Amino acid sequence: MTLRVTSADGTRIAYDRKGTGPAVILVGGTLDDGAENAPLARLLADHFTVYNYARRGRGASGNTPPYAVARELEDLDALIATAGGSAHVYGASSGGALVLEAAAAGSAIDKIAVWDTPYVIGDDQWPRFNQYLADTHEAYKAGRDEELLELFMRLTGGPDVDIAAGKQHPMWASSVALAHTLVKDAAVLNGYKIPTNRLARITQSVLVTTEGPATEPQFAGLPTDFFDRAAKAITAAIPQTERQTLDGQGHVVAPELMAGVLKTFFNQ
Repeated sequence: MTLRVTSADGTRIAYDRKGTGPAVILVGGTLDDGAENAPLARLLADHFTVYNYARRGRGASGNTPPYAVARELEDLDALIATAGGSAHVYGASSGGALVLEAAAAGSAIDKIAVWDTPYVIGDDQWPRFNQYLADTHEAYKAGRDEELLELFMRLTGGPDVDIAAGKQHPMWASSVALAHTLVKDAAVLNGYKIPTNRLARITQSVLVTTEGPATEPQFAGLPTDFFDRAAKAITAAIPQTERQTLDGQGHVVAPELMAGVLKTFFNQ
């Protein structure tokens, strides 16, 4: 990412810009430094001016302490200002929660699309998530980034054999380098509790998309309707929503499929 915008607290946020047309900003999710949305950005660039950025503390973006969700909202606002003062925004996973919080706070967003936003719905999941939040708080304070990553993988049900194999993968070190953002994502997600009252303030049209049943091995610890539960709750909380399920997808959606969905929705 070769371009930079300065956020309200002076933090430099790295981004790429591609294409021409109405502005679209892509907001990455868990353990993503913008690389996951890069293929999507290329596919959207024939219809839109696409801004794909690295959230603070990720990739080439700065990481000015202390962290606060409000600073991430300011980062997005700085991108929106660079894009001309308003933009459509797409958020994946925890990035979806960030976009919804920004809209609720009054950011100049046109249309909103979110994918697999992981709020926890259902008492059956809270013992697991409450323990995760407590354990990650301790690991974060102690600077144990690799432990943070392992805790997250175990939260979703990743088998020990996959965790062991992951440690041998060339990408393990880069994932560990981003592990500190897991605690910050939990804050963006309001401790995984859906902020119904804030979402009710959103006046924009919102497209709520999810995968079908979550059957990937790394999600074995979650109910197969985990993302669907959250999507239903988001849809119920926001006045203007559309709901779409993309069956056959995993948590990382095929960029070709999402590009088509976003082109249709943002052009309506």
